[in-house]
Amino acid sequence: MSVAKKDYKRITTKSLIEMKANGEKISMLTAYDFTMAKIVDSAGVDVILVGDSASNVMAGHETTLPITLDQMVYHASSVVRGVDRALVVVDLPFGTYQSDPKEALRSAIRIMKESGAHALKLEGGSEIKDSVKKLLHAGIPVMGHLGLTPQSIYKFGSYTVRAKEEQEADKLIEDAKLLERLGCFAVVLEKIPAALAQKVAESISIPVIGIGAGGGVDGQVLVIHDMLGMNNEFSPRFLRRYLNLYEQMTEAIAQYSKDVKSSDFPNEKEQY
Repeated sequence: MSVAKKDYKRITTKSLIEMKANGEKISMLTAYDFTMAKIVDSAGVDVILVGDSASNVMAGHETTLPITLDQMVYHASSVVRGVDRALVVVDLPFGTYQSDPKEALRSAIRIMKESGAHALKLEGGSEIKDSVKKLLHAGIPVMGHLGLTPQSIYKFGSYTVRAKEEQEADKLIEDAKLLERLGCFAVVLEKIPAALAQKVAESISIPVIGIGAGGGVDGQVLVIHDMLGMNNEFSPRFLRRYLNLYEQMTEAIAQYSKDVKSSDFPNEKEQY
């Protein structure tokens, strides 16, 4: 029996758990600035992730590791000001939570107080359980992230699919259950086999958001620059491009330059 879709005026962590219980899929996209966040929110996306992927798509770094806490606060603050409906989740950047739960709490409090974010996302399972507990005990909502965890890319050595072997798959399932027991409100699964991701989604009551994890999970997330085709160099199997903005923007900018040089712009109607 299908359940009528609820009209959420404001998405909260409780909303996402209700959506999973009702069989309603959850949409999630990244945003890093006010203008893009306002567009994404107006389009009805449920969750906006201020990802440490800003290190790649905004700053041009090869990995997510270089981005700082100050920079994440800046991006998160910009996004929050553009949002009316979506839940805004912010990545804790590399080095701010992995080894010291007290440092994790200090970092988390800075983001929550200075940006107005609604929740934080941390990468890892049992390795970071003390940091997760510290945040949750302080009343900070936490989203987990398992599978391919980009902050650990140098440990993995590549961006290939994770948890294909039984031992790693078993640990991932146990980590997902651990994060649920600790009190996380959702978990992102990145680049793992679809069958495993579905198994995880069916074994826990909190929402599972996939990226490269198949369609058997409770929702999907993509980096907005990839989804809109602004980045023409990144083409993993899981990416669906809904536009080709790289080509369209290049053509528009080239035409603008041509019009300026030919004195076509501005014309008489475009001046005072």
